[in-house]
Amino acid sequence: MPLHKPYKDIPGTTIFDAEQSRLGYWLNQFCMSLMSAENRARFKADERAYLDEWAMTEDQKQAVIARDLNRCLALGGNIYFLAKIGATDGKSFQQMAGSMTGLSEEQYRQMMLAGGRPAEGNRSLADWENRKKETL
Repeated sequence: MPLHKPYKDIPGTTIFDAEQSRLGYWLNQFCMSLMSAENRARFKADERAYLDEWAMTEDQKQAVIARDLNRCLALGGNIYFLAKIGATDGKSFQQMAGSMTGLSEEQYRQMMLAGGRPAEGNRSLADWENRKKETL
């Protein structure tokens, strides 16, 4: 019996729950392998060959190759594990987060210093639908 997941209604938010954990198990194991200098070197030398050693889906492998971290999240990646990819590429967490929001590193930094994204209009998809109905 599936659980009710009210957090699925928050726009732009992927909650790393048990379902996501199962979905991304091998993706996250790959990311953790990048803690080893030897594995980082192997990955950088031939990304596809290294990824093919892992029981990841083709979608997961393509998301890693494209460095599409939002897609990696949707496919079960955990941001703390995905940070290993960024570190392998010489990127800071702030640079990675900026790329995930469509902002430059400086724009992302300024947004966070100003208090982050406003909650207004970002609370739930149901709120969006209700607002549409009110304007009709």
